[in-house]
Amino acid sequence: MSERVDFDSVHVSDVSRHFGRRRALANVSLTTRAGDIVGLLGPNGAGKSTLITMLATLAAPSKGEIRYGDATANRFGPSLRTRIGLLAHELHLYPELSARQNLRFFAELYGLDARAPVEEALESAGLADRGNEPVSAFSRGMRQRLALERSLLHAPRLVLLDEPFTGLDDRAVGLISDRLRRLAAGGAIVLLATHDLDLADGLVTRVALIRDGRLLLDEAASPGLRARYRSRIGAH
Repeated sequence: MSERVDFDSVHVSDVSRHFGRRRALANVSLTTRAGDIVGLLGPNGAGKSTLITMLATLAAPSKGEIRYGDATANRFGPSLRTRIGLLAHELHLYPELSARQNLRFFAELYGLDARAPVEEALESAGLADRGNEPVSAFSRGMRQRLALERSLLHAPRLVLLDEPFTGLDDRAVGLISDRLRRLAAGGAIVLLATHDLDLADGLVTRVALIRDGRLLLDEAASPGLRARYRSRIGAH
């Protein structure tokens, strides 16, 4: 059996990404470590989703490199994805299946003994009493919580979330925020793209601000996020 892939930091070094003549990212450098919750902020079209896609190894940089610990994605190969959890706009849930069946299906794809992680995931999602109901009957918040747990079944080191709070009520936001804090406390690297500055303020531990594909700000989080965001975006 091959050695389990692991790392405790991710280094984005002078990364650019082009789609034909369109530049999505330009010379971005960013380092994040175990225990960080990084808020990836910026207006629509800034390049946030592109960066998440590359960190998830679903696209390669046009220039520069991304290192997971001391190795690149090419060095690790496909096994690197066993240490990455991704929650994108598409939740990747089967509406005709129950919550438990959805989780069991994905657990088996990861090669897990499904019973224990599935029941733990339902508990973490606050859905232990709804596990046998079809996902089609769930609210947006319930589906979002279930999809988050789907992305965490394999205990990833790097957790990538693209707008995880969109359309959620206060209770769902609170549950997901608490879950992210527990993940970071357990040694995960959490990176989330969000437009909601009020939610990010008090949740994230680092702030990375992107506009027009360029990194404008990378610093430890502190109160007054909205004012700093407006200052930097307005200045550019």
